[in-house]
Amino acid sequence: MRWSTRRTLARRIYSSLTSSPCNTTKAGPVLAGQPLPSSHPHLLGPKDLTLGIEAAEYAERRRQLLEHLEPSSAAVILGYETRYATNNIFYPFQQATDFFYLTGFDEPEAAAVLEKLSDKKEKYTLFVRPTDAHSALWEGSRAGLEGARTHFHADNAKTQKEFTGYYDATLSRVKQLLVDRPKDINLFASQHILRPGESQLRPLSPIVQKMRWIKSAAEIRIMHQAGQISGEALIEVMRHTRPGMSEDLLASRMEWECRKRGAKGLSYVPVVAGGRNALTMHYVQNQQCLRDGDLVLMDAGCSYGGYCSDITRTWPVNGTFTSPQRDLYEAVLAVQKRCIKMCTEEQAISLDEIHNASVKATVQELANLGWTTNRSVSVERRLYPHHVGHFLGLDVHDTPNIGRHLPLKAGCVVTIEPGLYVPDEPQFPKAFRGIGIRIEDDVVVGPTKPFILSAWAPKEVADLEALCAKGGSGDV
Repeated sequence: MRWSTRRTLARRIYSSLTSSPCNTTKAGPVLAGQPLPSSHPHLLGPKDLTLGIEAAEYAERRRQLLEHLEPSSAAVILGYETRYATNNIFYPFQQATDFFYLTGFDEPEAAAVLEKLSDKKEKYTLFVRPTDAHSALWEGSRAGLEGARTHFHADNAKTQKEFTGYYDATLSRVKQLLVDRPKDINLFASQHILRPGESQLRPLSPIVQKMRWIKSAAEIRIMHQAGQISGEALIEVMRHTRPGMSEDLLASRMEWECRKRGAKGLSYVPVVAGGRNALTMHYVQNQQCLRDGDLVLMDAGCSYGGYCSDITRTWPVNGTFTSPQRDLYEAVLAVQKRCIKMCTEEQAISLDEIHNASVKATVQELANLGWTTNRSVSVERRLYPHHVGHFLGLDVHDTPNIGRHLPLKAGCVVTIEPGLYVPDEPQFPKAFRGIGIRIEDDVVVGPTKPFILSAWAPKEVADLEALCAKGGSGDV
Protein backbone atom coordinates (compact mmCIF):
# COMPACT_ATOMS: atom_id res chain seq x y z
CA MET A 1 0.00 0.00 0.00
CA ARG A 2 1.40 3.38 -1.00
CA TRP A 3 1.93 6.02 1.67
CA SER A 4 -0.66 8.35 0.09
CA THR A 5 -3.32 5.61 0.25
CA ARG A 6 -2.43 4.76 3.84
CA ARG A 7 -2.64 8.44 4.76
CA THR A 8 -6.17 8.70 3.30
CA LEU A 9 -7.26 5.66 5.30
CA ALA A 10 -5.55 7.03 8.39
CA ARG A 11 -7.47 10.30 8.11
CA ARG A 12 -10.73 8.32 8.13
CA ILE A 13 -9.66 6.30 11.17
CA TYR A 14 -8.44 9.41 13.00
CA SER A 15 -11.64 11.27 12.16
CA SER A 16 -13.64 8.38 13.60
CA LEU A 17 -11.40 8.22 16.66
CA THR A 18 -11.56 11.94 17.43
CA SER A 19 -15.33 11.94 17.01
CA SER A 20 -15.71 9.05 19.48
CA PRO A 21 -18.62 9.47 21.92
CA CYS A 22 -16.64 10.99 24.80
CA ASN A 23 -19.20 13.78 25.09
CA THR A 24 -22.29 11.82 24.05
CA THR A 25 -21.99 8.42 25.72
CA LYS A 26 -23.43 8.21 29.21
CA ALA A 27 -20.82 6.81 31.58
CA GLY A 28 -21.47 5.25 34.94
CA PRO A 29 -19.50 5.84 38.14
CA VAL A 30 -15.82 4.88 38.35
CA LEU A 31 -15.70 1.59 40.24
CA ALA A 32 -12.03 0.64 40.00
CA GLY A 33 -8.57 2.08 39.55
CA GLN A 34 -8.75 1.44 35.80
CA PRO A 35 -11.30 1.81 32.98
CA LEU A 36 -14.27 -0.57 32.93
CA PRO A 37 -17.05 -0.85 30.30
CA SER A 38 -19.54 0.83 32.63
CA SER A 39 -17.34 3.82 33.46
CA HIS A 40 -15.45 4.17 30.15
CA PRO A 41 -17.79 3.01 27.36
CA HIS A 42 -15.87 5.17 24.87
CA LEU A 43 -12.81 2.95 25.42
CA LEU A 44 -14.08 -0.55 26.22
CA GLY A 45 -16.68 -2.77 24.63
CA PRO A 46 -19.37 -4.33 26.83
CA LYS A 47 -17.43 -7.63 27.10
CA ASP A 48 -13.95 -6.09 27.43
CA LEU A 49 -11.99 -6.39 30.63
CA THR A 50 -9.20 -4.21 29.24
CA LEU A 51 -9.04 -2.29 25.98
CA GLY A 52 -9.69 -4.79 23.19
CA ILE A 53 -9.36 -7.92 25.35
CA GLU A 54 -12.50 -9.62 26.62
CA ALA A 55 -12.81 -11.16 30.07
CA ALA A 56 -13.24 -14.56 28.40
CA GLU A 57 -9.76 -14.33 26.89
CA TYR A 58 -8.19 -13.66 30.29
CA ALA A 59 -10.09 -16.66 31.68
CA GLU A 60 -8.79 -18.81 28.83
CA ARG A 61 -5.21 -17.73 29.57
CA ARG A 62 -5.61 -18.78 33.19
CA ARG A 63 -7.10 -22.10 32.07
CA GLN A 64 -4.12 -22.73 29.78
CA LEU A 65 -1.71 -22.00 32.62
CA LEU A 66 -3.53 -24.40 34.93
CA GLU A 67 -3.10 -27.14 32.32
CA HIS A 68 0.61 -27.07 33.14
CA LEU A 69 -0.03 -27.74 36.83
CA GLU A 70 -0.38 -31.10 38.55
CA PRO A 71 -3.29 -31.68 40.91
CA SER A 72 -2.61 -30.16 44.34
CA SER A 73 -0.39 -27.48 42.81
CA ALA A 74 -0.63 -23.71 42.55
CA ALA A 75 0.79 -20.69 40.77
CA VAL A 76 1.39 -17.32 42.42
CA ILE A 77 1.57 -14.27 40.16
CA LEU A 78 2.75 -11.04 41.76
CA GLY A 79 1.84 -7.54 40.65
CA TYR A 80 4.01 -4.47 41.09
CA GLU A 81 3.86 -1.83 43.77
CA THR A 82 3.80 1.92 43.22
CA ARG A 83 7.30 3.21 42.52
CA TYR A 84 8.50 6.55 43.84
CA ALA A 85 10.89 9.05 42.29
CA THR A 86 11.32 10.81 45.61
CA ASN A 87 9.37 11.42 48.80
CA ASN A 88 5.63 11.23 48.00
CA ILE A 89 6.26 11.75 44.26
CA PHE A 90 5.30 8.58 42.41
CA TYR A 91 5.91 7.43 38.86
CA PRO A 92 2.95 6.53 36.63
CA PHE A 93 2.04 3.00 37.61
CA GLN A 94 3.26 0.19 35.37
CA GLN A 95 1.88 -3.26 36.14
CA ALA A 96 3.97 -6.44 36.01
CA THR A 97 3.24 -7.74 32.53
CA ASP A 98 2.88 -11.45 33.38
CA PHE A 99 0.37 -10.48 36.08
CA PHE A 100 -1.52 -8.18 33.69
CA TYR A 101 -1.55 -10.87 30.98
CA LEU A 102 -3.28 -13.35 33.29
CA THR A 103 -5.61 -11.04 35.23
CA GLY A 104 -6.13 -7.72 33.42
CA PHE A 105 -5.91 -6.11 36.86
CA ASP A 106 -4.06 -2.79 36.75
CA GLU A 107 -3.89 -1.63 40.36
CA PRO A 108 -0.76 -1.75 42.57
CA GLU A 109 -0.04 -4.19 45.39
CA ALA A 110 -1.96 -7.14 44.03
CA ALA A 111 -1.32 -10.85 43.70
CA ALA A 112 -3.15 -13.73 42.08
CA VAL A 113 -3.20 -17.38 43.10
CA LEU A 114 -4.31 -20.10 40.70
CA GLU A 115 -4.88 -23.44 42.39
CA LYS A 116 -5.41 -26.80 40.74
CA LEU A 117 -7.14 -28.66 43.54
CA SER A 118 -7.85 -31.71 41.36
CA ASP A 119 -8.20 -32.57 37.69
CA LYS A 120 -11.71 -31.09 37.72
CA LYS A 121 -11.52 -28.40 40.38
CA GLU A 122 -9.66 -25.09 40.15
CA LYS A 123 -9.71 -21.82 42.08
CA TYR A 124 -8.70 -18.25 41.24
CA THR A 125 -8.00 -15.96 44.20
CA LEU A 126 -7.17 -12.28 43.80
CA PHE A 127 -5.44 -10.36 46.60
CA VAL A 128 -6.08 -6.60 46.32
CA ARG A 129 -6.03 -3.40 48.31
CA PRO A 130 -9.29 -2.88 50.22
CA THR A 131 -11.49 0.13 49.62
CA ASP A 132 -11.54 2.86 52.26
CA ALA A 133 -12.64 6.47 52.53
CA HIS A 134 -9.13 7.89 52.93
CA SER A 135 -7.73 6.27 49.78
CA ALA A 136 -10.86 7.19 47.83
CA LEU A 137 -10.37 10.85 48.81
CA TRP A 138 -6.70 10.99 47.82
CA GLU A 139 -6.28 8.35 45.11
CA GLY A 140 -9.74 7.65 43.70
CA SER A 141 -11.65 4.43 43.39
CA ARG A 142 -10.28 0.93 43.88
CA ALA A 143 -11.82 -2.32 42.76
CA GLY A 144 -11.68 -3.73 46.27
CA LEU A 145 -12.90 -7.20 47.19
CA GLU A 146 -16.29 -6.85 45.55
CA GLY A 147 -14.79 -5.51 42.32
CA ALA A 148 -12.23 -8.32 42.23
CA ARG A 149 -15.08 -10.82 42.18
CA THR A 150 -17.60 -8.89 40.08
CA HIS A 151 -15.42 -7.24 37.44
CA PHE A 152 -12.30 -9.42 37.42
CA HIS A 153 -14.11 -12.73 37.91
CA ALA A 154 -12.08 -14.04 40.83
CA ASP A 155 -13.59 -17.05 42.60
CA ASN A 156 -12.29 -15.65 45.84
CA ALA A 157 -11.02 -12.19 46.85
CA LYS A 158 -8.91 -11.21 49.84
CA THR A 159 -6.91 -8.21 50.98
CA GLN A 160 -3.18 -8.26 50.42
CA LYS A 161 -2.65 -8.39 54.20
CA GLU A 162 -4.34 -11.79 54.20
CA PHE A 163 -1.79 -13.28 51.82
CA THR A 164 0.74 -14.57 54.35
CA GLY A 165 -1.96 -16.32 56.35
CA TYR A 166 -3.37 -17.88 53.18
CA TYR A 167 0.10 -19.05 52.19
CA ASP A 168 0.82 -20.65 55.55
CA ALA A 169 -2.58 -22.34 55.72
CA THR A 170 -2.92 -23.47 52.11
CA LEU A 171 -0.07 -22.84 49.69
CA SER A 172 2.73 -24.14 51.89
CA ARG A 173 1.17 -27.60 51.65
CA VAL A 174 0.86 -27.92 47.86
CA LYS A 175 2.98 -30.44 45.95
CA GLN A 176 4.35 -27.79 43.65
CA LEU A 177 4.28 -23.99 43.66
CA LEU A 178 5.06 -21.93 40.56
CA VAL A 179 6.28 -18.42 41.34
CA ASP A 180 8.91 -15.97 40.08
CA ARG A 181 11.33 -13.91 42.09
CA PRO A 182 10.13 -10.40 41.25
CA LYS A 183 12.47 -7.71 40.02
CA ASP A 184 10.61 -5.22 42.19
CA ILE A 185 9.92 -6.69 45.62
CA ASN A 186 6.23 -7.04 46.37
CA LEU A 187 6.62 -6.66 50.10
CA PHE A 188 3.37 -8.20 51.24
CA ALA A 189 3.96 -11.44 49.32
CA SER A 190 7.38 -12.14 47.88
CA GLN A 191 9.47 -12.08 51.05
CA HIS A 192 7.16 -14.61 52.61
CA ILE A 193 7.19 -17.00 49.65
CA LEU A 194 10.79 -16.86 48.54
CA ARG A 195 12.36 -18.30 51.65
CA PRO A 196 15.35 -20.64 51.67
CA GLY A 197 14.56 -24.33 51.53
CA GLU A 198 11.29 -24.15 49.59
CA SER A 199 12.00 -27.28 47.54
CA GLN A 200 8.61 -27.32 45.83
CA LEU A 201 9.16 -23.95 44.12
CA ARG A 202 9.39 -23.79 40.32
CA PRO A 203 9.77 -20.71 38.10
CA LEU A 204 6.54 -19.52 36.50
CA SER A 205 7.82 -17.21 33.76
CA PRO A 206 8.99 -19.92 31.29
CA ILE A 207 5.39 -21.16 31.03
CA VAL A 208 3.74 -17.73 30.87
CA GLN A 209 6.23 -16.32 28.40
CA LYS A 210 5.72 -19.27 26.07
CA MET A 211 2.01 -18.42 26.16
CA ARG A 212 2.71 -14.72 25.59
CA TRP A 213 5.06 -15.44 22.68
CA ILE A 214 2.18 -16.34 20.32
CA LYS A 215 -0.32 -13.50 20.09
CA SER A 216 -4.08 -13.95 19.87
CA ALA A 217 -6.17 -12.28 17.18
CA ALA A 218 -7.26 -9.66 19.73
CA GLU A 219 -3.67 -8.91 20.71
CA ILE A 220 -2.65 -8.49 17.07
CA ARG A 221 -5.56 -6.09 16.49
CA ILE A 222 -4.41 -3.97 19.43
CA MET A 223 -0.78 -4.01 18.26
CA HIS A 224 -1.90 -3.10 14.74
CA GLN A 225 -3.73 -0.09 16.17
CA ALA A 226 -0.59 0.83 18.14
CA GLY A 227 1.37 0.65 14.89
CA GLN A 228 -1.17 2.85 13.11
CA ILE A 229 -1.15 5.42 15.90
CA SER A 230 2.65 5.54 15.97
CA GLY A 231 2.88 5.69 12.19
CA GLU A 232 0.46 8.60 11.97
CA ALA A 233 2.32 10.37 14.77
CA LEU A 234 5.64 9.90 12.97
CA ILE A 235 4.14 11.43 9.83
CA GLU A 236 3.26 14.57 11.77
CA VAL A 237 6.71 14.69 13.37
CA MET A 238 8.33 14.46 9.94
CA ARG A 239 6.07 17.17 8.54
CA HIS A 240 7.05 19.55 11.34
CA THR A 241 10.81 18.88 11.31
CA ARG A 242 12.91 21.99 10.64
CA PRO A 243 16.61 22.87 10.92
CA GLY A 244 17.30 24.59 14.24
CA MET A 245 14.65 22.70 16.18
CA SER A 246 15.56 20.85 19.35
CA GLU A 247 15.48 17.07 19.28
CA ASP A 248 13.30 17.25 22.38
CA LEU A 249 10.60 19.14 20.49
CA LEU A 250 10.28 16.22 18.09
CA ALA A 251 10.04 13.81 21.04
CA SER A 252 7.31 15.97 22.58
CA ARG A 253 5.43 16.14 19.28
CA MET A 254 5.59 12.36 18.98
CA GLU A 255 4.07 11.82 22.41
CA TRP A 256 1.34 14.41 21.86
CA GLU A 257 0.35 12.99 18.48
CA CYS A 258 0.18 9.47 19.97
CA ARG A 259 -1.90 10.58 22.94
CA LYS A 260 -4.43 12.49 20.86
CA ARG A 261 -4.99 9.31 18.85
CA GLY A 262 -5.82 7.30 21.95
CA ALA A 263 -2.46 5.98 23.16
CA LYS A 264 -1.66 6.05 26.86
CA GLY A 265 1.73 7.54 26.04
CA LEU A 266 5.07 6.44 24.66
CA SER A 267 6.15 2.86 25.30
CA TYR A 268 9.75 3.83 26.14
CA VAL A 269 12.05 6.84 26.29
CA PRO A 270 12.41 7.84 22.62
CA VAL A 271 15.63 8.24 20.70
CA VAL A 272 15.70 11.48 18.69
CA ALA A 273 19.21 11.65 17.31
CA GLY A 274 20.26 14.34 14.88
CA GLY A 275 23.43 13.93 12.83
CA ARG A 276 26.28 12.16 14.63
CA ASN A 277 24.13 11.56 17.69
CA ALA A 278 22.65 8.64 15.74
CA LEU A 279 25.97 6.81 16.16
CA THR A 280 24.96 6.23 19.80
CA MET A 281 22.52 3.31 19.82
CA HIS A 282 20.48 4.43 22.83
CA TYR A 283 20.92 8.19 22.61
CA VAL A 284 18.10 9.63 24.74
CA GLN A 285 19.44 13.03 25.83
CA ASN A 286 17.45 14.62 22.99
CA GLN A 287 18.75 18.13 23.73
CA GLN A 288 20.75 19.02 20.64
CA CYS A 289 19.62 21.31 17.82
CA LEU A 290 18.92 19.74 14.43
CA ARG A 291 21.28 20.94 11.72
CA ASP A 292 20.54 21.67 8.09
CA GLY A 293 21.94 18.86 5.95
CA ASP A 294 21.86 16.22 8.70
CA LEU A 295 19.62 13.22 9.10
CA VAL A 296 17.51 12.67 12.20
CA LEU A 297 16.88 9.17 13.56
CA MET A 298 13.78 8.66 15.71
CA ASP A 299 13.22 5.40 17.57
CA ALA A 300 9.84 5.64 19.30
CA GLY A 301 6.56 3.85 19.85
CA CYS A 302 3.34 4.11 21.80
CA SER A 303 1.58 2.13 24.49
CA TYR A 304 -1.97 1.19 23.55
CA GLY A 305 -4.12 -1.17 25.58
CA GLY A 306 -0.98 -2.22 27.44
CA TYR A 307 0.78 -3.31 24.22
CA CYS A 308 3.81 -1.64 22.67
CA SER A 309 4.85 -0.46 19.27
CA ASP A 310 8.54 0.08 18.47
CA ILE A 311 9.36 1.88 15.23
CA THR A 312 12.45 3.63 13.88
CA ARG A 313 12.58 6.01 10.95
CA THR A 314 15.43 8.16 9.63
CA TRP A 315 14.81 11.21 7.47
CA PRO A 316 16.56 14.41 6.31
CA VAL A 317 16.16 17.43 8.56
CA ASN A 318 15.79 19.76 5.55
CA GLY A 319 13.66 17.32 3.55
CA THR A 320 16.26 16.24 1.00
CA PHE A 321 18.78 13.38 1.21
CA THR A 322 22.33 14.07 0.08
CA SER A 323 23.75 11.49 -2.33
CA PRO A 324 25.78 9.64 0.36
CA GLN A 325 22.81 9.72 2.75
CA ARG A 326 20.51 8.35 0.06
CA ASP A 327 22.95 5.59 -0.92
CA LEU A 328 23.40 4.41 2.66
CA TYR A 329 19.67 4.70 3.40
CA GLU A 330 18.73 2.65 0.34
CA ALA A 331 21.26 0.01 1.41
CA VAL A 332 19.70 -0.32 4.88
CA LEU A 333 16.19 -0.34 3.41
CA ALA A 334 17.09 -3.13 0.99
CA VAL A 335 18.45 -5.22 3.86
CA GLN A 336 15.36 -4.58 5.96
CA LYS A 337 12.95 -5.58 3.20
CA ARG A 338 14.88 -8.78 2.63
CA CYS A 339 14.77 -9.63 6.33
CA ILE A 340 11.04 -8.93 6.66
CA LYS A 341 10.33 -11.46 3.89
CA MET A 342 12.03 -14.10 6.04
CA CYS A 343 9.48 -13.71 8.87
CA THR A 344 7.32 -16.75 8.14
CA GLU A 345 6.78 -20.03 9.94
CA GLU A 346 7.06 -21.85 6.62
CA GLN A 347 10.75 -20.96 6.35
CA ALA A 348 11.52 -22.19 9.91
CA ILE A 349 14.04 -19.39 10.44
CA SER A 350 15.10 -17.91 13.78
CA LEU A 351 15.81 -14.28 14.62
CA ASP A 352 19.47 -15.20 14.99
CA GLU A 353 19.47 -16.60 11.46
CA ILE A 354 17.75 -13.48 10.17
CA HIS A 355 20.41 -11.41 11.91
CA ASN A 356 23.21 -13.39 10.25
CA ALA A 357 21.50 -12.91 6.90
CA SER A 358 21.19 -9.18 7.57
CA VAL A 359 24.94 -8.91 8.21
CA LYS A 360 25.76 -10.72 4.97
CA ALA A 361 23.27 -8.57 3.06
CA THR A 362 24.77 -5.42 4.58
CA VAL A 363 28.26 -6.48 3.50
CA GLN A 364 26.96 -6.98 -0.04
CA GLU A 365 25.16 -3.63 -0.10
CA LEU A 366 28.34 -1.85 1.03
CA ALA A 367 30.33 -3.68 -1.64
CA ASN A 368 27.81 -2.46 -4.21
CA LEU A 369 28.61 1.08 -3.03
CA GLY A 370 32.31 0.44 -3.59
CA TRP A 371 33.28 -0.01 0.05
CA THR A 372 36.28 -2.23 0.75
CA THR A 373 34.85 -3.37 4.11
CA ASN A 374 33.80 -6.88 3.17
CA ARG A 375 34.24 -8.99 6.30
CA SER A 376 31.09 -9.68 8.30
CA VAL A 377 32.93 -9.46 11.62
CA SER A 378 34.11 -5.90 10.93
CA VAL A 379 30.61 -4.84 9.93
CA GLU A 380 29.14 -6.23 13.16
CA ARG A 381 31.80 -4.68 15.36
CA ARG A 382 32.08 -1.26 13.80
CA LEU A 383 29.06 -0.47 11.61
CA TYR A 384 26.13 -2.60 12.79
CA PRO A 385 26.70 -3.54 16.46
CA HIS A 386 23.15 -4.53 17.47
CA HIS A 387 20.86 -7.46 16.73
CA VAL A 388 18.41 -7.26 13.85
CA GLY A 389 15.39 -7.63 16.12
CA HIS A 390 13.58 -8.79 19.24
CA PHE A 391 10.14 -9.98 20.28
CA LEU A 392 7.42 -7.40 20.95
CA GLY A 393 4.19 -7.38 22.95
CA LEU A 394 3.22 -6.18 26.42
CA ASP A 395 6.92 -5.41 26.87
CA VAL A 396 9.08 -3.63 24.32
CA HIS A 397 11.63 -6.41 24.66
CA ASP A 398 9.01 -9.08 25.14
CA THR A 399 9.34 -12.65 26.41
CA PRO A 400 13.11 -12.57 27.12
CA ASN A 401 13.05 -16.25 28.13
CA ILE A 402 12.24 -17.18 24.53
CA GLY A 403 15.57 -17.57 22.77
CA ARG A 404 16.24 -15.81 19.50
CA HIS A 405 17.75 -19.08 18.27
CA LEU A 406 14.29 -20.71 18.08
CA PRO A 407 12.46 -20.92 14.72
CA LEU A 408 9.77 -18.25 14.43
CA LYS A 409 6.16 -19.35 14.82
CA ALA A 410 3.05 -17.87 13.24
CA GLY A 411 1.53 -15.30 15.58
CA CYS A 412 4.69 -14.09 17.26
CA VAL A 413 5.59 -10.43 16.74
CA VAL A 414 9.14 -9.28 16.07
CA THR A 415 10.94 -6.07 15.24
CA ILE A 416 13.17 -5.97 12.17
CA GLU A 417 15.65 -3.12 12.55
CA PRO A 418 18.93 -3.27 10.61
CA GLY A 419 21.13 -0.19 10.69
CA LEU A 420 24.43 1.36 9.66
CA TYR A 421 26.43 3.76 11.83
CA VAL A 422 29.61 5.11 10.25
CA PRO A 423 32.24 6.41 12.71
CA ASP A 424 34.42 9.40 11.88
CA GLU A 425 37.44 7.19 11.24
CA PRO A 426 39.83 7.15 8.26
CA GLN A 427 39.15 3.54 7.25
CA PHE A 428 35.65 4.53 6.14
CA PRO A 429 34.78 6.63 3.06
CA LYS A 430 34.84 10.29 4.06
CA ALA A 431 31.50 11.17 2.47
CA PHE A 432 29.71 8.63 4.71
CA ARG A 433 31.35 9.41 8.04
CA GLY A 434 29.03 10.55 10.82
CA ILE A 435 25.90 9.10 9.20
CA GLY A 436 23.68 6.87 11.34
CA ILE A 437 20.63 5.12 9.88
CA ARG A 438 18.19 2.59 11.30
CA ILE A 439 14.85 1.45 9.86
CA GLU A 440 12.58 -0.57 12.14
CA ASP A 441 9.17 -2.14 11.66
CA ASP A 442 6.94 -4.33 13.81
CA VAL A 443 6.12 -7.58 12.02
CA VAL A 444 3.66 -10.39 12.70
CA VAL A 445 5.12 -13.72 11.64
CA GLY A 446 2.63 -15.42 9.33
CA PRO A 447 2.34 -19.03 8.16
CA THR A 448 3.55 -18.11 4.67
CA LYS A 449 3.60 -14.30 4.59
CA PRO A 450 4.57 -11.63 7.15
CA PHE A 451 2.27 -8.77 8.12
CA ILE A 452 3.77 -5.36 8.92
CA LEU A 453 1.98 -3.70 11.83
CA SER A 454 3.83 -0.39 11.36
CA ALA A 455 3.34 0.00 7.61
CA TRP A 456 1.61 3.34 8.17
CA ALA A 457 4.97 5.03 8.77
CA PRO A 458 6.52 5.87 5.38
CA LYS A 459 10.06 4.72 4.67
CA GLU A 460 10.63 5.01 0.91
CA VAL A 461 12.99 7.85 -0.02
CA ALA A 462 10.48 9.44 -2.41
CA ASP A 463 7.71 9.32 0.21
CA LEU A 464 9.92 10.80 2.93
CA GLU A 465 11.10 13.66 0.74
CA ALA A 466 7.58 14.37 -0.53
CA LEU A 467 6.22 14.37 3.01
CA CYS A 468 8.93 16.64 4.40
CA ALA A 469 8.57 18.98 1.42
CA LYS A 470 4.87 19.51 2.22
CA GLY A 471 5.81 20.45 5.75
CA GLY A 472 3.69 21.89 8.51
CA SER A 473 3.33 25.27 10.08
CA GLY A 474 6.72 24.92 11.74
CA ASP A 475 5.29 24.96 15.24
CA VAL A 476 5.62 21.92 17.47
